[in-house]
Amino acid sequence: MKTRLTVAALAMALVATACGGDDKPAEQTQVTTATTVAPVKGGTLVVAIGSDPGSLNPAVTSNGGVHTASEMMFNGLVGWSADGKLVPELAESWAIEGGGTSYRFNLRQNVKWHDGQPFTADDVKFTFEKALLKLHSRTQSSVGGAQVTIETPDQKTVIFRFPNPYAPLLQQLNVTEAPIIPKHVYESCTDLATVAGCPANKAPIGTGPFKLAPGGYTIQEIKMVRNPDYFRPGLPYLDGMVERVIPDAGTQLLALENKEIDWIGSVPGPDIERVKKNTALGTATAPRGSGGGNCTLTGVFNMKPPAGRPGFFTDLRTRQAFWAAVNRDQAFKTVSFSQGKVAVSPINSGITFATATGLNLPTFDVAKAKTLLDQVGWKDQGGGARVAQGVANVPDGTKFEVDWHGFSGDQTTYGEQIRSQVAAVGITLNVKTEDNATFSSNVFNKRDFDTAVVSYCNGDDPDIGFRRQVDSRQISTTAFTNGAGYNNPEVDSLLDKATREPDPAKRTPTYRQLQEILVRDLPYLWLTESAGLRAFNANCTGFNHENTGLFAEAASCKK
Repeated sequence: MKTRLTVAALAMALVATACGGDDKPAEQTQVTTATTVAPVKGGTLVVAIGSDPGSLNPAVTSNGGVHTASEMMFNGLVGWSADGKLVPELAESWAIEGGGTSYRFNLRQNVKWHDGQPFTADDVKFTFEKALLKLHSRTQSSVGGAQVTIETPDQKTVIFRFPNPYAPLLQQLNVTEAPIIPKHVYESCTDLATVAGCPANKAPIGTGPFKLAPGGYTIQEIKMVRNPDYFRPGLPYLDGMVERVIPDAGTQLLALENKEIDWIGSVPGPDIERVKKNTALGTATAPRGSGGGNCTLTGVFNMKPPAGRPGFFTDLRTRQAFWAAVNRDQAFKTVSFSQGKVAVSPINSGITFATATGLNLPTFDVAKAKTLLDQVGWKDQGGGARVAQGVANVPDGTKFEVDWHGFSGDQTTYGEQIRSQVAAVGITLNVKTEDNATFSSNVFNKRDFDTAVVSYCNGDDPDIGFRRQVDSRQISTTAFTNGAGYNNPEVDSLLDKATREPDPAKRTPTYRQLQEILVRDLPYLWLTESAGLRAFNANCTGFNHENTGLFAEAASCKK
């Protein structure tokens, strides 16, 4: 019993360090509303989403668009309360045993799926083994990398076992990191990752506060209705939710101001001050989004191109030159309107025990960039254009012309800013805006890219979202894993060492050593720690901004 309590205390200390109390980062949750509205029942909340997510199964992807659209239909074993504390969801209690090598969860009684079938331990085991550990990039690399095995001694008990102590499990069991799906619905799918192989991905069955309305999924909008059998009595307050596809952020804001919708996930930079002054609107800046928490917008260098594709960035000096050619401060001010902050370390500073300070990141230096390119063999042919002459892994005569793959919004806009910056040193950057499927295929499946940009969400522990970026075992076709193709056995070893230590303070030196290596090798271009501003109808309250991008379990709107 003593061992159980000690390890539990250590795990909870880790939670407090990562996401609560006075150690919270500057961009912690801040909410302003014009009025205080008591919860009322009824009505429909209309929110804007940027695109058709293509799927409503959050267990098979870490893509933020899918999670925004679907999370209100599902639950995790554990959740986050509005004040950042762990709370029971599908698990009503848990115990940490065996020095942190075993986690025992007691599941809620009488929970039903939206089709009326009972929720059981078999659903949890199926979700992890068939979906999360294979297809969700953060869970695959973290819990999967820790070699978990899952036992179900009875239908209301689930045991996670690890060969070594594993500290961060509890922080990655919420609906964003580990949404639970029903075995009886999804076990017949031939390919859980696609709609073609799993039609249920467009007709989801969950346990969440809302369920998909009949015929509720179209390319224009997603309609949900209240789940009358939800396990939290009295919730949700709303009768339903509508997620309306509005691709342009400016159009979303206009619809909100005109009271056509009630919530948007991000206010365009030029409009932030005006929105904050609008008493008809409430605003919130929160560290968590639907794609996860503590996100860093990150440029990806392809260090492992396929055969036949030039290896523009296989030479460290070329990556150093690209870094020196990029003015991250200017891009941050121009694109992000100073929302968030310029990244100062590979691990997001929101994970206070793990981030490192005083790292020797390259600085903006055009002259240095040109010198490095000359040394590598990228020769200036006049007019600033550079051509390869003796560059390793690049045929002579190849122009230094590379692509930049990203989604619409800030990812593409950052690419446009960087394109003009690197042009000054003779690099041509072609910005490509792609949807999720195309991007994932080009970058992670075929590796048919030169540079890309990903919003890597770190979660509340480096093992959750950071590990996948640099662990050589995560060079995979799963989207949003090790896109750089970075392979360093010393980094892999340090990741394993840190994960096995339950005390956050003892993990700090290991993560510093790891980040010093990464700053030396520069497999990525760490750009900005994101912090977008949400806005909503001030008559609508009860959003849990600490949980996910759109968590409206207890939301209500004054009639």
